[in-house]
Amino acid sequence: MRVPLKDRRVPKGLRRGVSILPALFTTGNLFFGFWAIIKTLHGQYEHAAPMIGIAIVLDLLDGRIARMTGTTSEFGGELDSLADVISFGVAPAVLVFSWGFDEALRRPGWVIAFLFVTCGALRLARFNVQRNVIDSRYFIGLPIPAGAAQIAAVVYAAPDRIADRTVAIAVAVATFCLALLMVSTLRYRSFKSFDLRSRRSYIYVVLIAAVIALIITHSQWMLLAIATFYTVSGPFMQIVSLFRRRGDSPPPMVPHEAH
Repeated sequence: MRVPLKDRRVPKGLRRGVSILPALFTTGNLFFGFWAIIKTLHGQYEHAAPMIGIAIVLDLLDGRIARMTGTTSEFGGELDSLADVISFGVAPAVLVFSWGFDEALRRPGWVIAFLFVTCGALRLARFNVQRNVIDSRYFIGLPIPAGAAQIAAVVYAAPDRIADRTVAIAVAVATFCLALLMVSTLRYRSFKSFDLRSRRSYIYVVLIAAVIALIITHSQWMLLAIATFYTVSGPFMQIVSLFRRRGDSPPPMVPHEAH
């Protein structure tokens, strides 16, 4: 006799194993963030940057797996935030300081790197208190994994240590802008509503396959292009919305002449 699906019970051992799966991904995220710091301290920037990229992938997966398995919890959310501070705050800040600032800027570079960590922590704190009251289609401010991805992509594309002061200043200005974007009120797409079951899903699948193929064949410049595109999408959307508001503004009221 076939047991109805709703009456089937998941074994306790399996249920317990599924519940810790998101935490394992979060721990993996933390591990690769820590590994990126170790690689940076040894001057292996071309290896440290991909470690941050792997941590980002694991961070994307842990939340989705938790929602798919129904194992979301307050503990998991707090653990995820703590791991993100290390992997996407401290790790990219140490990386950009050692790679771009230590030789050419020194103390000002140290301040910029610390500002990145501070703004990233503030961004995570704001997200934690607003996660249930904001539109899930958008993030408010640049997500800290995206900020880390931008730094990692730049270093991955040009891993040689910066010795020229002018180039170091340009990187410092860009890092400062990333820090401000994280604590800004600009909206960024979250892609949480992305659905491959829609009518146009085949188009999305083809596009995803094309992007993956380009990443495999031209990983350095393709990852840099994707990270930069997402970083500038927030300011771009804000500019577009401002122009739309101006275009939709009602005409000025003209007083009627008295008869």
